[in-house]
Amino acid sequence: MGGNISAVIGVFSLVSVLAGALFAVGRLRGRRGIATPGQRATYEVLHTAGLAAEPLRAGLNPAGAAKAARHLRTLVGAEGLALTDTDDLLALDGRGAHHRDQLRTAARRVIASERSTVLGEAELTCDRIDCPVRGAVVAPLGGASGRITGALVAVTDGAPAPGLVQATLETAHWAGSQLALAELDSSRERLARAEVRALRAQISPHFIYNALTAIGSFVRTDPERARELILEFAEFTRYSFRAHGEFTTLAEELRSIDRYLTIERARFGDRLQVRLQIAPEVLPVTLPFLCLQPLVENAVRHGLSRKPGTGMVSIEARDAGAECHITVEDDGVGMDPATLTAGIAELAGSTGDPGDDPGQHVGLSNVDERLRSVFGDGFGLVVETGVGSGTKVSMRVPKFHPGVRAGS
Repeated sequence: MGGNISAVIGVFSLVSVLAGALFAVGRLRGRRGIATPGQRATYEVLHTAGLAAEPLRAGLNPAGAAKAARHLRTLVGAEGLALTDTDDLLALDGRGAHHRDQLRTAARRVIASERSTVLGEAELTCDRIDCPVRGAVVAPLGGASGRITGALVAVTDGAPAPGLVQATLETAHWAGSQLALAELDSSRERLARAEVRALRAQISPHFIYNALTAIGSFVRTDPERARELILEFAEFTRYSFRAHGEFTTLAEELRSIDRYLTIERARFGDRLQVRLQIAPEVLPVTLPFLCLQPLVENAVRHGLSRKPGTGMVSIEARDAGAECHITVEDDGVGMDPATLTAGIAELAGSTGDPGDDPGQHVGLSNVDERLRSVFGDGFGLVVETGVGSGTKVSMRVPKFHPGVRAGS
């Protein structure tokens, strides 16, 4: 696992260097007479690699392979180039179409052995008198897990020269790195969806039961109130269990939280007080879906529900220049900071206190990890608490962040 991570870090570093070189050479290229032939050649190689990288980063599939193949053929300098997965030939650009079956068979052998091979005329026999194809180089394509996911095949009119063989092997290694990054992107998306599902599972068991119990208490005494609460509950669950979107806006998250608090106020009555301080200019800020809701729910569940008398939950969102600063605070029973730290670190159940609920640790840890994975390590949760002193949870959210869009 460590080797894979190191390899990916190396790829990211290489991409950063190449991007910087591409920008510099691009500027030189725009000034005719300044760029040297070597710089122009570097630009052409990097530009072509960039064109091939985009479809490869979508994964190894027929559509992406077809787009990438022609750019990879330019990089290799072959008369034809094919891409395969573990089962079939996905795309072929240039010469060699009537050798598809032979190329597919050779690719399967390379994938099984995980070793590149060079094909000569004996392996590429053909009934066509005018066929110019005389050789091919077949190299495996690796993935993030270290397994071989496909093969790259360079077709040539003559016997494969050492330069073509080396170019094919290096291009296959680079293409494999792009596919590895595609796998990591896909894994990250699956993990994000799994984390959201975990939060939904955390919300559903206790809250749905309590909400329905609270609504049921009004059915006979105040039918209109019961009807309003049912509508609020329906909208809350619709938002919480929606099937799309890893991100949402602060406005949408607060709207859902208002529905949640409406139902909880029906349950706790005057015992639950709520204070909101929201700067209008931060309402459009985009943040991970369901990252604020668990904090408010924790404030009610773990702060006020075990506190005698009235309790206050305060939600504040303020403009801080390039960031939005959000805090959720309660004046409930609080807890020992060491116990909270141990619980989050272990993602564990009870830490020894019979009254402690493991859902609090899991919820906070989930939100903290999602914020850090999206925005960076500097944007995790900050928790301030103490026994009998309530709890304050703070987060910072960038107003603008590349690749983060509400509803994406």
